[in-house]
Amino acid sequence: MMSPQVTLKTISKYTGFSVTTVSRALTGYNDVAKETREIILAAANKLGYYPNLTARQLQKQRNDTIGLILPTYGPRFNDPYFSELIAGIGNQLSNFGMSLLLSVQAPGPDEISAYRHMVEGKRVDGLIVVRTRNEDERIKYLLTTSLPFVVFGRSNIGTSFNFIDEDGEAGVYELTEYLISLGHKRIGFISAPFNLMFANYRLEGYRKALIDHGIDFNLQYVYEGDLTRKGGELGAKKLLSLAEKPTAILASNDLMALSAMSSAQEIGLTIGKDLSIAGFDDIPPSDVFSLTTLRQPIYHIGCLLSSMLYKLIQNETLDEPQVLLKPQLIIRNSTGERLVD
Repeated sequence: MMSPQVTLKTISKYTGFSVTTVSRALTGYNDVAKETREIILAAANKLGYYPNLTARQLQKQRNDTIGLILPTYGPRFNDPYFSELIAGIGNQLSNFGMSLLLSVQAPGPDEISAYRHMVEGKRVDGLIVVRTRNEDERIKYLLTTSLPFVVFGRSNIGTSFNFIDEDGEAGVYELTEYLISLGHKRIGFISAPFNLMFANYRLEGYRKALIDHGIDFNLQYVYEGDLTRKGGELGAKKLLSLAEKPTAILASNDLMALSAMSSAQEIGLTIGKDLSIAGFDDIPPSDVFSLTTLRQPIYHIGCLLSSMLYKLIQNETLDEPQVLLKPQLIIRNSTGERLVD
């Protein structure tokens, strides 16, 4: 025999609060006291209440859904970086009773159309933008709409917007300085694509650290990668083919660093002894391969992005509309003192 359906009236009778208060607490209105909301949510969970989502969305004129369009080609979707970020975003949204609408669209002429489809089709209540670029057209477009959005990264569009970002310049400066302290002077750099904003910040941190320690910034030691394993492989081969080979290589993300490590090992180099290699992100495989890297809390950043966007959707004021985090230097065995020239 099926259990009777749990309704708002059931929860009202169980808790002693009015049906209106129960409804507003479960719908997420901020005029319900925190203690009251917690009692009602606990009761709803205990009684096995499942809201009528269609009626709830019509009542609030919301979809209870936020959108995320990954600006990437298919193969890169396997990047652990994105997996961590999506998990943080999705798990935090579930705490708010919201869903994530995920789409993949390679950068190019069709990208803005994908954003217009979500915005003008009223498919989502807000959007998260990732992998920002110089003069980012996605952000420019969203600023012309009334849809709430938050951004993971900065852009030089000349207009203020809500974002969370890692201070890549400060992080890479610290990491480059650490390599210099180990005696390295010829340090190769495998960059992210230069049209990405974070690529510029990280390259600048590398450049400044070299100059501040009396080492020339030489473009022949810089290779523009694509954030994939292939990019790391090609970057390592190019840098290690130079007449004066680098004694250390710093990559803009861990995927390229790990691939560079593999390429160096294939030609007989011992990592941490003959060649030091470091990355950025601290994705899960990095600890297994003992990669020195800069840790950014990707999962936590995903949670923060969801929380910021939820507040905007609720018409709440953000305490910190622009958040700049500093990555943590994680030293492992892939880096060591310079033993060869």
